[in-house]
This record gives sequence, C-alpha cells and structure tokens, in this order.
Amino acid sequence: MKRTFILILAAVAAVALFAWLMHIVLVAAHVSEPATTTVNGMTPRRIWATAVMVLGLVAVVNGGLALRRSARRMGNGNGRAVAKVALVAGLIAAVNGALNLAVANGGPGSGNGVIGGAAGFLLGLIAMALGGLALARSRRRIDAVNVGH
Repeated sequence: MKRTFILILAAVAAVALFAWLMHIVLVAAHVSEPATTTVNGMTPRRIWATAVMVLGLVAVVNGGLALRRSARRMGNGNGRAVAKVALVAGLIAAVNGALNLAVANGGPGSGNGVIGGAAGFLLGLIAMALGGLALARSRRRIDAVNVGH
C-alpha cells in the first residue's frame, strides 16, 4: 500500500512538473496568452503538433525501455539500437515542436497547435536525454566487458 501511494505521488509530481515546464516553454515562445476567438476542429497546424507530440511520446517510451535494458546485466543486445531510435525520434520531435512554436501567431485556442508543439518539444528533449543516458550506460558496460578479456 505504501509503495502504491509513493508511485501515485511521484506520478502526480511528474505531471505537475511537466505542466509547469509546458507553461515555461509557452511563455518563452510568447504564445502563452489564450486566443480571443477560439478555433474549433482540427487545423493543419494542430495535426502537425499532434503528430509531433505522439512521436515525442513514442521516443520517450523507447528511451525508457533502452535505459531499462542498459541497466540490466544481460540482454538481447538491441538496447543500443533502441536508444539510437529514441535519440533520433526525440531530435525530430524537439525540432518540429520548436518550429511549430516559432511559426505560431497565437496562443492556445488559436488553431496553431501550440500546446502540442510545446509538448512535442519537451517530450523530444526528455527522449534525447533518456536515449543518451542509455547509450552512455551501454557503452560503459561494453567497455567493462572488453577490459575484462
């Protein structure tokens, strides 16, 4: 019961931190003010931002899996490939999220997809950090094995 409570508390803290970082990114991009008129429905920029956000989320999952594999002593050897995929997909998500924010001419509700762009940017940065850490760990483990022989 205690472990479940700690996991729930950690998840709530992570969501709060992510929301705060999203706000910081929107303020830095000067698109934090809500739109005076709200655009309903999917616009091309919202579709772009949604695709970037999904790519960033997939990259974070891949980075987490690669990090988990690199922490284990034994594995099937494809942890480095998954880490590289997380790095590349994270880079693509971060760049496209930043581009979406750069071309936006309004805040949330304007149809520019600024929330998805900011989320894709942050998720891409997180994925690159996880993938880089997994690559560094796996490289360290490979070097330790090679020194032993």
